[in-house]
Amino acid sequence: MLSVQNLHKSYKVGNEKYEVLKGVSLEVRQGEFVGVMGPSGSGKSTLLNCISCYIPSDSGKIKLGDTDLASLSEESMAHVRNEKLGFVFQDFLLLDGLSIKDNIMLPRIIGGKITPSMEESADMLCELFGISHIKNKYPADVSGGERQRTAVARALINSPELILADEPTGNLDSKSARTVIDAFLRAKNELSATIFMVTHDSFAASFCDRVIILKDGNVRRSLLHGSKERREFQDDLLDTIRELSEVTGE
Repeated sequence: MLSVQNLHKSYKVGNEKYEVLKGVSLEVRQGEFVGVMGPSGSGKSTLLNCISCYIPSDSGKIKLGDTDLASLSEESMAHVRNEKLGFVFQDFLLLDGLSIKDNIMLPRIIGGKITPSMEESADMLCELFGISHIKNKYPADVSGGERQRTAVARALINSPELILADEPTGNLDSKSARTVIDAFLRAKNELSATIFMVTHDSFAASFCDRVIILKDGNVRRSLLHGSKERREFQDDLLDTIRELSEVTGE
């Protein structure tokens, strides 16, 4: 599904060069819910931005299925972003002047895929994520958790191959965060969605099938949820992050 091989990315500030990603390699399988954790500055957001090609990598390969994303023209990449990738951001990025339902349908409208089934798909997603009762309201009139569930529904309207989520629970209280994670789990279990989520939140990460730990631009660990209870897996994540911090004296 997603393959990242030996990815490097650096930034130049004045005469100084800062290497953010130092040969990151990872795989995400079809239907998998994968989290990425790590301290600030570990390269999490840079990795996500490189995968979506919003920023160019210095070297390495990023493949979505058989498509080498880094080799695409900007026009072709824009098509991939609208058709094959779904995005969920920390700040929701909903349009205030559109209703909840219209926000969900926006990727199809942008892509010119305005069909009678579009509204049916939007209604189905509203039902799936428990937001049918607010579909005619506007973003300013609903809660943060409801706005983020709307964003998840919008990410799924084109049946993308991969959802990229950047700190999707970062601006939410614990109750709202749980409803958003439940939305991801429903997307995975009922729509076979593949989700790649960057998060600092061990609670959110503990629902993932697998969590990749980044540190100083490298993959340090990959923890498999397996048959563990969620709380046990969360404890494993916290212990691993604590251990890596102690090794480097942070």
